[in-house]
Amino acid sequence: MNYLYLLLNLSSISIPILFSFHPKLKFYKLWKPLFISIFISMLIFIPWDIIFTINGFWGFNSDYLLGINFFNLPIEEWLFFICIPYACVFTHYSLLYYFPNLKLPHKHTKTLSYLLIFILTAIIVYNYDKWYTLINFTLAIVLIYVALKKQPDLLDSYLITFLVMLIPFFMVNGVLTGSLIQDEVVWYNNAENLSFRIFTIPIEDSIYAFSLILLNLFLIESFKKKTY
Repeated sequence: MNYLYLLLNLSSISIPILFSFHPKLKFYKLWKPLFISIFISMLIFIPWDIIFTINGFWGFNSDYLLGINFFNLPIEEWLFFICIPYACVFTHYSLLYYFPNLKLPHKHTKTLSYLLIFILTAIIVYNYDKWYTLINFTLAIVLIYVALKKQPDLLDSYLITFLVMLIPFFMVNGVLTGSLIQDEVVWYNNAENLSFRIFTIPIEDSIYAFSLILLNLFLIESFKKKTY
């Protein structure tokens, strides 16, 4: 089934693309800042991905891939950084459209943010030799702190909307990491992570997703402020 990873990407973005033209949501109006943000985020995540793949920190099972590669990454992995951010950003703004009060009081956001920073920092201190944990959690700490200082309103809502996004995340990433299929689409070198999994998903992946989507939302909101 060499189209499985491609199918997961396309299925993730299909409904968000379709409903981008909904007369109430009009999500297509955010396409310019969205795609600029996706491009910028790829400048961070793609080199990281390439380096980790070359060094064997993670890799890809060719049985589930089309066999088209660029810079040691399958084309499906490149599409991942377009399809998943698009779908998640769409989910975030759609939830806020229908539930405009879906946000935490800022004092709770501040408390949770600093608590998360503390927990991630403590984990890094005791696991600094694990590259996926180190790089992943460090980026999350930086993004949380910057968002807390520059765009606290974003975190007020994102800390809730991300919990909703975790549902499709566990579905898609579960399959990628071996749930419901014979083998993994993406494999991990457990020497470079905490070796703790939720079902088949490394715990680091949830923080990875958190950072990827937060970065895109932060950039979109920054561009929106400059535009308006």
